[in-house]
Amino acid sequence: MISNRKTIGMDIKALLSTLWIFVLFNMIFRDLHEFGRPGFLEEIMTGVVNGVQITEGLMLIGGIMAEIPISMVLLSRVLKYRVNRWANIIAGAITIAMIINNGVKDLDDIFFAAIEIVALSVVIWCAWKWRRQKA
Repeated sequence: MISNRKTIGMDIKALLSTLWIFVLFNMIFRDLHEFGRPGFLEEIMTGVVNGVQITEGLMLIGGIMAEIPISMVLLSRVLKYRVNRWANIIAGAITIAMIINNGVKDLDDIFFAAIEIVALSVVIWCAWKWRRQKA
């Protein structure tokens, strides 16, 4: 019975990590999908995309935004219970806010954003409901 409880505790770490991988793949393919939009490559070459000037600061913010789900894939597996739980809740909420703040331009953006938000909501819910297993 005790080993069964331990297995359940390990399964939540695997589940959270897998959900972060799922979110990350959706974010990547959402960005890659934009390359098929007519005029997108021309916008990139001018340095202004969707009316926004691409600066070093904006690129840094984008890198930080991408690093959150990348880091959570690993951190969900290695952090101890309490820190892991709160890291997933906070990182999930921040990532949802970033997705919403990023805005939706067209139907494929809405599609990918909805999937990402649902998956991140599951991350937050699982982390919130996660209880420490007694040894």
